[in-house]
Amino acid sequence: MKNRMQIWKILAFLGAVLFLSDTIYAQQWTSDSHSEYKRDTLPFSQRFIHRLGVEGRAGYIFQTSPFLEYSNHQYKAMKNAYAGHLKYSFQLRPHTVADQAYIGAYQGIGVGYFNFGNPEELGNPLAVYLFQGGRIAQFSPRISLNYEWNFGASFGWKPYHSDLNPYNKVIGSKVNAYLNTNFYFNWMLSPKFDFTTGVAVTHFSNGNTKFPNAGLNSIGLKVGLVYNINRKEECFAKPLYQSPVPKFPRHISYDLVLFGSWRRKGVTIGEGQMVASPEAYPVLGFNFAPMYNFGYKFRAGISLDGVYDGSANVYSPDGYGDEFLKPSAGKQLALGVSGRAEYVMPYFTVGIGLGTNVIHAGGDLKSFYQILALKIEVTRSSFLHIGYNLQDFHDPNYLMLGFGFRFNNKYPTFHRR
Repeated sequence: MKNRMQIWKILAFLGAVLFLSDTIYAQQWTSDSHSEYKRDTLPFSQRFIHRLGVEGRAGYIFQTSPFLEYSNHQYKAMKNAYAGHLKYSFQLRPHTVADQAYIGAYQGIGVGYFNFGNPEELGNPLAVYLFQGGRIAQFSPRISLNYEWNFGASFGWKPYHSDLNPYNKVIGSKVNAYLNTNFYFNWMLSPKFDFTTGVAVTHFSNGNTKFPNAGLNSIGLKVGLVYNINRKEECFAKPLYQSPVPKFPRHISYDLVLFGSWRRKGVTIGEGQMVASPEAYPVLGFNFAPMYNFGYKFRAGISLDGVYDGSANVYSPDGYGDEFLKPSAGKQLALGVSGRAEYVMPYFTVGIGLGTNVIHAGGDLKSFYQILALKIEVTRSSFLHIGYNLQDFHDPNYLMLGFGFRFNNKYPTFHRR
């Protein structure tokens, strides 16, 4: 519980820093900015700086389980996490309208290899992930403070097994979600090379799709080297004239998301003993969110959230967990209201939500819930939605895998043709 609260506090701090940065980079409209529209319609290979990066990370594993502290085959604490990463990304070209509006955004795909010091019981997983980052502050033409998030899947875990791996009550599946946020300093050593170093926070879990799902979390340091394939010397010089960013057309847009997933359920019996149901239960839902778009990088609003949770209020009639029964459908439906805030960048939008169910039949559905979501742009007004719903900041609810549509979208699209 304390560990999940720490993760949410870190995410909230990151969100506050990024949302405030939108006001720093806001500028006024000028007709001269039309010259930048030509530059943004160059071929993909010329519109962006293409980058290859290598990165090493060393961190501390939060001791959230007896398995991590001492109850394992090694009879010692697992405190150290090490990882190596190989990454490709493409970055907005310096001094363009898009670069100014989206603070040097870059995005790409990465591969990471992890070592937790116990391959027999945890494995050495391999993660494949999307990532995006950008500037928080520019200290000089060569030095900046940046942020980056990673989101993907990790493979090759040694999950819990009652006979073969009984102590590992942290990881319950061979495939787990991989989440990472980091702050780092970026030094431009030359037109071709950047050196990076900073702090990274990492989380692994399976989204409550299988038991156990305690998850594994770490915090540590990272260092890296980035090779900028087609960056030129001009990136260090301030241009004689730089087209201002057009004034943002503030407006209200409307997001409709349809999602589904599955989840496992634990039922409390006797004197607080938790017994896992062998069944995987379906989850279906929708979100409808009017959002006020404040600027290029920030929108906020209120969402109406409907859900059918097939695991809600499941119970064991004998009180021993030998049998699990589902209540009527009315006790598995809920309608909630949540406040939403989103950080908007090219191709990706990261959002958080805090809400409560206002229409429900009680029990499991009487809850204060939190949402962390990633929206991946498909077309100008449609997106993939990958989200995670928590209860009371620490109890995992379910994944939210779906598709969304945005109505009345008036966002300028500097990053696309």
